[in-house]
Amino acid sequence: MIDHLGLDVSDIARSRAFYNAALEPLGYRLIQEFPDGDATVVMYGIESPEFIIADKDRPGEANHIAFRTETRAQVDAFHAAALAAGGRDNGGPGLRPNYGPTYYAAFVHDPDGFNVEAVCHAAE
Repeated sequence: MIDHLGLDVSDIARSRAFYNAALEPLGYRLIQEFPDGDATVVMYGIESPEFIIADKDRPGEANHIAFRTETRAQVDAFHAAALAAGGRDNGGPGLRPNYGPTYYAAFVHDPDGFNVEAVCHAAE
């Protein structure tokens, strides 16, 4: 199952205005916005963040998709399997408290350089 999708945009104000309007009829709302260094991160969802835009990198450069898992062991297995299949490490399995107290994730770059994540939200 898809947990969330992230896109990098060239103009965060323009994209925020666009997505505020375009996603509202679908029931999505702006859930959170915060600075991340010199960048801005804007999170949309119905109940929790599912779609994220940021102006951290050039458009297309750091787009990513996150797959939701039921257990932390699945996150660990995803990371190991992805590396064995030729993926490049982009952040080993572990807690990411800046994303949430139980946010356990691992990140890899696929063969084309896309950032792929597996995440478990359950408290172990």
